[in-house]
Amino acid sequence: MLSFRSAWAFVFSAALLNVGGCSYFPVNGPVTPDIQSGSSALLPYALIRLTPEAVDILAAYEPKGLAGAFTDRKPASNIKFGIGDIISVTIFEAAAGGLFIPLEAGVRPGNYVALPDQPIDNNGNITIPFAGTIRAAGRDNVQVQNEIVEKIKNRAIEPQAVVTLSQQRTSLISVVGEVNTPLRFAVPATGAGDRILDALTRAGGIRGQGYETWVMLERDNRRATVPFENLVMNPSNNIYIQPGDRIYVYREQQKFIAFGATGSVDVLGSQAEFTFDAWRINLAEAVAKAGGLQDARADAGAVFLYRREPREVAALLGADVARFREDLVPVIFWVNFRDPAGYFLATRMQMRNQDIIYAANAGSIESQKVLEYANLVASTAGLTASSVTESATARAALQGKTLVTPTASSTSTTISQGITTVTTVRP
Repeated sequence: MLSFRSAWAFVFSAALLNVGGCSYFPVNGPVTPDIQSGSSALLPYALIRLTPEAVDILAAYEPKGLAGAFTDRKPASNIKFGIGDIISVTIFEAAAGGLFIPLEAGVRPGNYVALPDQPIDNNGNITIPFAGTIRAAGRDNVQVQNEIVEKIKNRAIEPQAVVTLSQQRTSLISVVGEVNTPLRFAVPATGAGDRILDALTRAGGIRGQGYETWVMLERDNRRATVPFENLVMNPSNNIYIQPGDRIYVYREQQKFIAFGATGSVDVLGSQAEFTFDAWRINLAEAVAKAGGLQDARADAGAVFLYRREPREVAALLGADVARFREDLVPVIFWVNFRDPAGYFLATRMQMRNQDIIYAANAGSIESQKVLEYANLVASTAGLTASSVTESATARAALQGKTLVTPTASSTSTTISQGITTVTTVRP
């Protein structure tokens, strides 16, 4: 009877493996065949093998940060006056006796008159004697100078005007967040050509480590964020600042998540979030940070990297982008560490913030689960049969009866405290 039950338990467990066994037994992620199928009822994705060609494409189309978001490549801004700026105007004449310089001023060391400083009013204008209202807001100093000269040239003697910015109250830049001295300053009107790093320097520099610091630039209702070290290492991201820019600096470690058969052998996988602790790390370094692949569980030929790629990049990688509606396509990169070259490719594959690494179990692990389950069922059946026999014997003893149990051993008779138990052999 016990052998029959054990055989039935094994057959039942094998049937579970063939008919949905993978969903019956506990797992910490999808099995390799499900990922390799390239389809999901919940969300479509593209499965891409990590090859030298794929790594080259990813390297050529890395996110460009500020340079990619602000592609107009604006040069250093030619600062224009704004409402509230304080303007200083000086008018020169070629000789005394003109509009502004009296005849008796010939002994003066220059034929000029300095007008009182005045702010640009809410209408964007300033007022010049004998010239009237002059438009200043939205113009630079040369444009204002030319209009003043044009309006007084018929009354003054060969006039020239010099317009300067006495106090700059517009064209401001704000730098806030994780900097030593948050401030708001005016874009240098002399054309200093400050860039993002120059603005951070004016704010006293960043507080934290470069690899954990992010810089966000807001301009014209658009935002772009880049790691601080990206500004230093990639000069194209260190773009010119423009009037009205807002720079926000914050600290946040770049992270990736590892699932599956990674980590120490004595634990069931890492299943954890890990920080980069650097500006950038590659896939091989990330797997090592997660504790490597478990020799007893992992399928080295089935390591997967989850991330989203722009449609144009996914198309270059060979994905059928017609299946996807979003601008960012879910992509699973399939890495084969059984191939010795897989480690070389992993050192060239750069990780990105919020990437997910999943190391699948080897197929033998799933078979092992079936065998362990079959053994558990068989053991449970044997214990149950033994318990039934012992219960029946106990009841018979209490009633003073004799219990006959067929076994494969020889006939024996046991007498204990007036209770007789006979065991009969059946050939």
